Amino acid sequence: MADRRSNLLKTLPPQHFVGLAKEVAALEQAGADIIRLGQGTPDLPTPKPICEALETALANPETHQYGPFRGQSRLKQAVSTFYLNEYGVDVDAETEVAILIGSKSGLITLPQCVLEPGEGILLPNPGYPDYISGARLAGSVVHDLVLTEDNDFLPDYKTLDTHGARLMYLNYPSNPTGAVATPQFFEDTVRFAREQELMVVHDFAYGSIGFDGHVPPSFLQADGAKEVGIEVYTMSKAFNMSGWRVAFAVGNKDIIEAINTYQDHVHVSVFSAIQEAAVAALESPKSIRDDLSRLYETRRDRLVDGLRQAGWDVTAPKGSFFVWARVPEGDSASFAKKLLHEAGVAVTPGYFFGTEGERYVRFGLVSPEPKIDEAVERIERLFAAYEEVRA
Repeated sequence: MADRRSNLLKTLPPQHFVGLAKEVAALEQAGADIIRLGQGTPDLPTPKPICEALETALANPETHQYGPFRGQSRLKQAVSTFYLNEYGVDVDAETEVAILIGSKSGLITLPQCVLEPGEGILLPNPGYPDYISGARLAGSVVHDLVLTEDNDFLPDYKTLDTHGARLMYLNYPSNPTGAVATPQFFEDTVRFAREQELMVVHDFAYGSIGFDGHVPPSFLQADGAKEVGIEVYTMSKAFNMSGWRVAFAVGNKDIIEAINTYQDHVHVSVFSAIQEAAVAALESPKSIRDDLSRLYETRRDRLVDGLRQAGWDVTAPKGSFFVWARVPEGDSASFAKKLLHEAGVAVTPGYFFGTEGERYVRFGLVSPEPKIDEAVERIERLFAAYEEVRA
């Protein structure tokens, strides 16, 4: 059958994760025991009070109808209250909040909302691959925002050439690197954005996950942040709600209006019952998020300490639920294949995240501790076997 995809769709980058999932599944079907540390989806269930709020909302027939185009006022007010309590940031519920069908949807469609075809966008390299998909769909010109280990995976604004781009994406705590930002960095970002006439989008997907006492700051806490940009917050990571597809954007009212205008023409917001559950989540005790963050920190310590004991010099991240590890030999693709086929441990090759990831692999901390311990043992045995061969 002929390829019916439009030329626009043909410009999209390959979905590498689909290929990796198929490779892992094929090995498992052939009888291999694979420990999956490559995924980026929370492994724990959504907290019970949030599920109960959904059940209660489902019992109300009004939630079965189309909801307001721009989301339930109750949810937008809950977002405003959450940002005030969590970050000390005032957000106008009606003009500075957009409800999203998952943060991925919002991040991918945003360039279409604020850029003209041919205008430039700065995207992190390494960074979340689907940022590029959004740029391609908008006909935007992608410029690399190069992030290196030497600069703690933060952009160097003193040397950065924006190439005249109008939009810049940031993501801290970072996927895939686990790098974190400081309040001073966000102050510098606002200054730089003003100088360069840039709009800023901060993907705050892992904002609830900080380690070693680090509390990830919100971009909107920086003076003037709402003048230049927005922040996107997902319920997926903070509340184990990845399958619920609900998130929100907050900040600059003109960008928020652009998002809402786009969504007016594409869909009628998130299912109302899910919005009610999101309200329950945002109003839930902070201890729920803190407990989850501590769990990921425990898993991080088990993985990093074990890999170091095995002889792999790995840097412990201060946020997110990923460990970004420089490979001891070869490139990311070949080393990831070695781990998969010879140790039965699936990790994500760093090249999935851009050219700057060629010498790294990403571990996900979304498997229980026994699985992490077993993965470390397998890797240690693999390293020991190679040392014997070299000897």
